[in-house]
Amino acid sequence: MSNVKDVSKRQMRREQIRRKEQRGRMIGIALITIGALFVAFLIIWPNVKPVTGVTVVDPNPRPQADMNSMGDPNAPIKIVEFSDYQCPFCENFSKDTEPALVESYISTGKVHFTYRSTGNWVSQNINSGLTESEDAAEAAYCAGDQGKYWEMHDMIFANVLGEDVGSFTDRRLSLIAEKTGLDLNQYEECYSSNKYRDAVIKDGQDALAAGVSGTPSFLMTYIDASGKEVSELIEGAQPFSVFQEKIEAALAAAAPQ
Repeated sequence: MSNVKDVSKRQMRREQIRRKEQRGRMIGIALITIGALFVAFLIIWPNVKPVTGVTVVDPNPRPQADMNSMGDPNAPIKIVEFSDYQCPFCENFSKDTEPALVESYISTGKVHFTYRSTGNWVSQNINSGLTESEDAAEAAYCAGDQGKYWEMHDMIFANVLGEDVGSFTDRRLSLIAEKTGLDLNQYEECYSSNKYRDAVIKDGQDALAAGVSGTPSFLMTYIDASGKEVSELIEGAQPFSVFQEKIEAALAAAAPQ
Protein backbone atom coordinates (compact mmCIF):
# COMPACT_ATOMS: atom_id res chain seq x y z
CA MET A 1 0.00 0.00 0.00
CA SER A 2 2.88 2.31 0.85
CA ASN A 3 4.41 1.72 -2.57
CA VAL A 4 1.14 2.66 -4.26
CA LYS A 5 1.00 5.93 -2.32
CA ASP A 6 4.62 6.76 -3.17
CA VAL A 7 3.95 6.13 -6.87
CA SER A 8 0.83 8.30 -6.71
CA LYS A 9 2.76 11.16 -5.07
CA ARG A 10 5.51 10.97 -7.68
CA GLN A 11 2.91 11.07 -10.44
CA MET A 12 1.30 14.11 -8.86
CA ARG A 13 4.65 15.87 -8.59
CA ARG A 14 5.47 15.05 -12.21
CA GLU A 15 2.08 16.37 -13.26
CA GLN A 16 2.61 19.55 -11.25
CA ILE A 17 6.03 20.02 -12.82
CA ARG A 18 4.60 19.35 -16.28
CA ARG A 19 1.83 21.89 -15.77
CA LYS A 20 4.31 24.44 -14.40
CA GLU A 21 6.57 23.95 -17.40
CA GLN A 22 3.58 24.23 -19.73
CA ARG A 23 2.51 27.52 -18.09
CA GLY A 24 6.08 28.78 -18.41
CA ARG A 25 6.16 27.93 -22.10
CA MET A 26 2.81 29.63 -22.65
CA ILE A 27 3.95 32.75 -20.80
CA GLY A 28 7.17 32.76 -22.84
CA ILE A 29 5.26 32.43 -26.10
CA ALA A 30 2.90 35.22 -25.04
CA LEU A 31 5.80 37.52 -24.16
CA ILE A 32 7.55 36.80 -27.47
CA THR A 33 4.30 37.44 -29.35
CA ILE A 34 3.72 40.75 -27.54
CA GLY A 35 7.32 41.77 -28.21
CA ALA A 36 7.02 40.92 -31.90
CA LEU A 37 3.77 42.88 -32.16
CA PHE A 38 5.41 45.87 -30.46
CA VAL A 39 8.38 45.80 -32.83
CA ALA A 40 6.02 45.49 -35.79
CA PHE A 41 4.08 48.48 -34.48
CA LEU A 42 7.25 50.55 -34.22
CA ILE A 43 8.12 49.67 -37.82
CA ILE A 44 4.66 50.11 -39.32
CA TRP A 45 3.34 53.09 -37.33
CA PRO A 46 5.62 55.77 -38.87
CA ASN A 47 4.29 54.75 -42.28
CA VAL A 48 0.61 54.87 -41.38
CA LYS A 49 0.25 57.56 -38.70
CA PRO A 50 -1.34 60.82 -39.87
CA VAL A 51 1.11 63.39 -41.25
CA THR A 52 1.01 66.78 -39.55
CA GLY A 53 -0.45 69.39 -41.88
CA VAL A 54 1.84 71.50 -44.04
CA THR A 55 1.84 75.29 -44.04
CA VAL A 56 2.06 76.83 -47.51
CA VAL A 57 4.05 80.06 -47.89
CA ASP A 58 4.96 82.29 -50.79
CA PRO A 59 8.71 82.11 -51.46
CA ASN A 60 10.93 85.14 -51.12
CA PRO A 61 12.30 86.48 -54.42
CA ARG A 62 15.82 85.28 -55.28
CA PRO A 63 17.53 87.13 -58.16
CA GLN A 64 19.50 84.99 -60.62
CA ALA A 65 18.65 81.83 -58.70
CA ASP A 66 20.73 78.83 -59.70
CA MET A 67 20.16 75.67 -57.64
CA ASN A 68 21.15 76.69 -54.07
CA SER A 69 22.83 79.96 -55.10
CA MET A 70 21.58 83.39 -56.09
CA GLY A 71 23.03 86.60 -57.42
CA ASP A 72 25.72 87.38 -59.94
CA PRO A 73 28.39 84.63 -59.94
CA ASN A 74 30.93 87.36 -60.80
CA ALA A 75 30.00 89.51 -57.80
CA PRO A 76 33.06 90.74 -55.85
CA ILE A 77 31.81 89.28 -52.55
CA LYS A 78 30.91 85.61 -52.08
CA ILE A 79 28.93 84.50 -49.04
CA VAL A 80 28.26 80.86 -48.22
CA GLU A 81 25.75 80.14 -45.48
CA PHE A 82 26.17 76.90 -43.53
CA SER A 83 22.78 76.18 -42.06
CA ASP A 84 20.37 73.53 -40.80
CA TYR A 85 16.65 73.36 -41.56
CA GLN A 86 15.95 72.34 -37.95
CA CYS A 87 17.83 75.33 -36.50
CA PRO A 88 15.46 78.10 -35.27
CA PHE A 89 18.17 80.76 -35.62
CA CYS A 90 18.67 79.71 -39.25
CA GLU A 91 14.95 80.08 -39.82
CA ASN A 92 15.04 83.56 -38.25
CA PHE A 93 17.89 84.62 -40.54
CA SER A 94 16.04 83.33 -43.59
CA LYS A 95 12.91 85.30 -42.70
CA ASP A 96 14.33 88.46 -41.12
CA THR A 97 17.78 89.20 -42.55
CA GLU A 98 18.19 87.45 -45.87
CA PRO A 99 15.52 89.55 -47.66
CA ALA A 100 17.41 92.73 -46.72
CA LEU A 101 20.65 91.23 -48.04
CA VAL A 102 18.87 90.33 -51.28
CA GLU A 103 17.55 93.84 -51.71
CA SER A 104 20.73 95.73 -50.85
CA TYR A 105 23.56 93.51 -52.05
CA ILE A 106 22.52 90.39 -53.95
CA SER A 107 20.09 91.95 -56.42
CA THR A 108 22.58 94.79 -57.02
CA GLY A 109 25.37 92.45 -58.13
CA LYS A 110 27.61 93.01 -55.11
CA VAL A 111 27.16 89.64 -53.38
CA HIS A 112 26.81 86.11 -54.68
CA PHE A 113 25.07 84.01 -52.01
CA THR A 114 25.01 80.23 -51.58
CA TYR A 115 23.06 78.17 -49.05
CA ARG A 116 24.65 74.92 -47.89
CA SER A 117 23.62 72.47 -45.23
CA THR A 118 25.81 71.47 -42.31
CA GLY A 119 25.26 67.77 -42.80
CA ASN A 120 23.25 66.14 -40.02
CA TRP A 121 24.22 68.90 -37.57
CA VAL A 122 21.18 69.31 -35.29
CA SER A 123 20.25 65.63 -35.30
CA GLN A 124 23.79 64.72 -34.27
CA ASN A 125 24.02 67.42 -31.62
CA ILE A 126 20.89 66.24 -29.82
CA ASN A 127 21.95 62.58 -30.16
CA SER A 128 18.53 61.49 -31.36
CA GLY A 129 19.86 58.85 -33.71
CA LEU A 130 17.70 60.35 -36.47
CA THR A 131 18.63 62.08 -39.74
CA GLU A 132 15.99 64.79 -40.16
CA SER A 133 18.64 67.49 -40.72
CA GLU A 134 20.33 65.77 -43.62
CA ASP A 135 17.03 64.42 -44.98
CA ALA A 136 15.62 67.95 -45.25
CA ALA A 137 18.81 69.13 -46.94
CA GLU A 138 18.62 66.30 -49.46
CA ALA A 139 14.98 67.09 -50.17
CA ALA A 140 15.86 70.71 -50.93
CA TYR A 141 18.63 69.66 -53.32
CA CYS A 142 16.17 67.33 -55.08
CA ALA A 143 13.81 70.27 -55.50
CA GLY A 144 16.71 72.11 -57.11
CA ASP A 145 16.69 69.54 -59.91
CA GLN A 146 13.29 70.97 -60.83
CA GLY A 147 14.42 74.59 -60.49
CA LYS A 148 12.59 75.02 -57.18
CA TYR A 149 15.40 74.88 -54.62
CA TRP A 150 14.54 78.17 -52.94
CA GLU A 151 10.81 77.50 -53.02
CA MET A 152 11.41 74.21 -51.17
CA HIS A 153 13.89 75.98 -48.89
CA ASP A 154 11.21 78.42 -47.72
CA MET A 155 8.57 75.72 -47.41
CA ILE A 156 10.84 73.52 -45.28
CA PHE A 157 11.64 76.36 -42.91
CA ALA A 158 7.94 77.20 -42.67
CA ASN A 159 7.14 73.67 -41.49
CA VAL A 160 9.57 73.04 -38.64
CA LEU A 161 7.80 71.42 -35.69
CA GLY A 162 10.87 71.07 -33.46
CA GLU A 163 14.12 69.14 -33.42
CA ASP A 164 13.74 65.55 -34.62
CA VAL A 165 10.06 65.35 -33.69
CA GLY A 166 8.80 64.39 -37.14
CA SER A 167 9.07 67.68 -39.04
CA PHE A 168 11.02 66.03 -41.82
CA THR A 169 10.04 62.39 -42.03
CA ASP A 170 10.11 60.98 -45.55
CA ARG A 171 6.32 61.20 -45.79
CA ARG A 172 6.14 64.78 -44.55
CA LEU A 173 8.95 65.92 -46.85
CA SER A 174 7.01 64.35 -49.71
CA LEU A 175 3.93 66.34 -48.70
CA ILE A 176 6.01 69.52 -48.48
CA ALA A 177 7.39 68.77 -51.95
CA GLU A 178 3.86 68.31 -53.28
CA LYS A 179 2.71 71.61 -51.76
CA THR A 180 5.79 73.29 -53.27
CA GLY A 181 4.58 72.25 -56.70
CA LEU A 182 7.18 69.62 -57.51
CA ASP A 183 6.69 66.71 -59.86
CA LEU A 184 6.36 64.06 -57.16
CA ASN A 185 7.54 61.15 -59.30
CA GLN A 186 10.74 62.99 -60.15
CA TYR A 187 11.19 64.14 -56.57
CA GLU A 188 10.66 60.66 -55.10
CA GLU A 189 13.08 59.12 -57.57
CA CYS A 190 15.74 61.64 -56.55
CA TYR A 191 15.08 61.46 -52.82
CA SER A 192 14.74 57.69 -52.48
CA SER A 193 17.97 57.15 -54.43
CA ASN A 194 19.92 59.33 -51.96
CA LYS A 195 21.23 61.25 -54.96
CA TYR A 196 22.44 64.14 -52.80
CA ARG A 197 23.55 62.23 -49.69
CA ASP A 198 27.25 62.64 -50.55
CA ALA A 199 26.72 66.36 -51.25
CA VAL A 200 25.11 66.83 -47.83
CA ILE A 201 27.92 64.92 -46.12
CA LYS A 202 30.45 67.14 -47.92
CA ASP A 203 28.51 70.21 -46.77
CA GLY A 204 29.11 69.12 -43.19
CA GLN A 205 32.78 68.38 -43.80
CA ASP A 206 33.34 71.74 -45.48
CA ALA A 207 31.56 73.53 -42.65
CA LEU A 208 33.90 71.98 -40.09
CA ALA A 209 36.91 72.77 -42.28
CA ALA A 210 35.79 76.42 -42.38
CA GLY A 211 35.70 76.53 -38.58
CA VAL A 212 31.92 76.43 -38.18
CA SER A 213 30.92 75.66 -34.59
CA GLY A 214 27.24 76.58 -34.77
CA THR A 215 24.45 77.35 -37.21
CA PRO A 216 23.95 79.54 -39.04
CA SER A 217 27.48 80.57 -39.95
CA PHE A 218 28.56 82.55 -43.00
CA LEU A 219 31.85 82.32 -44.85
CA MET A 220 32.51 85.59 -46.69
CA THR A 221 35.33 85.66 -49.25
CA TYR A 222 36.70 88.22 -51.69
CA ILE A 223 39.88 89.14 -53.54
CA ASP A 224 41.57 92.23 -52.13
CA ALA A 225 43.43 94.91 -54.07
CA SER A 226 46.70 92.97 -53.79
CA GLY A 227 45.14 89.89 -55.36
CA LYS A 228 44.97 87.92 -52.13
CA GLU A 229 41.87 85.93 -51.22
CA VAL A 230 40.44 87.07 -47.90
CA SER A 231 38.04 84.94 -45.86
CA GLU A 232 35.98 85.87 -42.81
CA LEU A 233 33.60 83.70 -40.81
CA ILE A 234 30.49 85.44 -39.51
CA GLU A 235 28.83 83.34 -36.82
CA GLY A 236 25.22 83.41 -35.72
CA ALA A 237 22.00 84.93 -37.03
CA GLN A 238 23.38 88.45 -36.91
CA PRO A 239 21.15 91.43 -37.71
CA PHE A 240 21.38 93.06 -41.11
CA SER A 241 23.50 95.90 -39.68
CA VAL A 242 26.35 93.49 -38.91
CA PHE A 243 26.31 92.05 -42.43
CA GLN A 244 26.11 95.55 -43.84
CA GLU A 245 29.21 96.60 -41.93
CA LYS A 246 31.16 93.50 -42.98
CA ILE A 247 30.12 93.72 -46.63
CA GLU A 248 30.85 97.42 -46.96
CA ALA A 249 34.33 96.91 -45.49
CA ALA A 250 34.93 94.02 -47.89
CA LEU A 251 33.72 96.07 -50.87
CA ALA A 252 36.11 98.85 -49.91
CA ALA A 253 39.03 96.42 -49.70
CA ALA A 254 38.14 94.30 -52.71
CA ALA A 255 39.99 94.50 -56.01
CA PRO A 256 38.31 96.83 -58.52
CA GLN A 257 35.90 95.06 -60.87
